[in-house]
Amino acid sequence: MLKEFRDFAMRGNVLDLAVGVIIGGAFGKIVGSLVNDIIMPIVGLAMGGVNFAELSITVGGAVIKWGSFIQAVIDFIIIALVIFMIIKAANANKKAPPPAEPTTKECPHCFTVIPIQATRCPNCTSELNSAKTKK
Repeated sequence: MLKEFRDFAMRGNVLDLAVGVIIGGAFGKIVGSLVNDIIMPIVGLAMGGVNFAELSITVGGAVIKWGSFIQAVIDFIIIALVIFMIIKAANANKKAPPPAEPTTKECPHCFTVIPIQATRCPNCTSELNSAKTKK
């Protein structure tokens, strides 16, 4: 059982996922600090010295911290934008797969689409010159 677990844990996908989660967590902390310690104080200063972390509404006995919610939304937008840019760059670097070999051709007599290996057209029954005639 220990060998099976080791084989499972050492597969490429599991290790890639583990590294991605660790890097993602660290990146989330960096973005959180960027928003909380740099962006929001500047935005608060521009809005007349507002501290977004302290903005809240009390409804009955419940405290709704809408300032913290705004900060979390900005965190999400920054992380989503960076992930989008990373994925877009990764997709731009992928090579397109080579085009597939054709599997059909047109009959030169009746223009019906037929299998590329056909030597006689099933529609007009014309004999074809070569089985390698391509569209």
